[in-house]
Amino acid sequence: MASTYSTDLSLELVTTGEKAGLWGTIQNTNLKLLQTAASGYTTVTLSSGTTTLSLADGSDSANGKHLYLKLTGTLSGNSALEMPATTTGGNANRVFFVEDATDRTSSNYTVQIFTTGQSGGTYVNLPTGAKALIYSVGATPASYMSIMQPGVKEIDSATVTAYTAVSGDVILIRAATASVTVTLPAAPAMGDEVTIMDSSITSVGFGTNQCVVNPNSLKLQRGAGNYNMNTDNQCITWYYTNATMGWQIKTNSTS
Repeated sequence: MASTYSTDLSLELVTTGEKAGLWGTIQNTNLKLLQTAASGYTTVTLSSGTTTLSLADGSDSANGKHLYLKLTGTLSGNSALEMPATTTGGNANRVFFVEDATDRTSSNYTVQIFTTGQSGGTYVNLPTGAKALIYSVGATPASYMSIMQPGVKEIDSATVTAYTAVSGDVILIRAATASVTVTLPAAPAMGDEVTIMDSSITSVGFGTNQCVVNPNSLKLQRGAGNYNMNTDNQCITWYYTNATMGWQIKTNSTS
């Protein structure tokens, strides 16, 4: 009988009496895989479209088996990272760290994480520059366990005047040239946060060129419509509560 493979990491499971003379090689590969899952680090280059991670049977170079994934590359379009939902052995249950080190300096392209075959179009949106702990259980949509380092998105109104935020964003806006509209996430979960800050390096800031906060058709402080941040040095953290109250101001500072 041929070897079978485990779930999750696809370790090779040798059948008794098989693979004579190969046990050492197979066991060494399995040990490398366990090391990769416990402390492995690799880079994954993104550009645009979907990049699918590998959980190939018996492979100690399959990038989806690493514990820590550093995402690199200059984005030329919206990108997605796909974790396989299954291996030969069954459902793939993975817990892994992701670091966004992609170059999104001159673009508003997104990086999303999902599992193969998940329903409902639910994705994990990775804020620019964020570090997060992700879990993926079979075809269940990938989800945050935690964001360890918030994303930081710098916007210069000379080149960007509209931006759609993702949960966990910290948005620093230089408003010397024009107003900027920030659209809040379309499908937030309770507890999602977005911080918007005037980071203008000249005397011209939100007091001259305001930041318009668009709640994306959801409620904002129980009401409808936009909110104008129009005070120099202003910083607001928006916190999503529920469909009735919508986005609430958690902190509002102008000092």
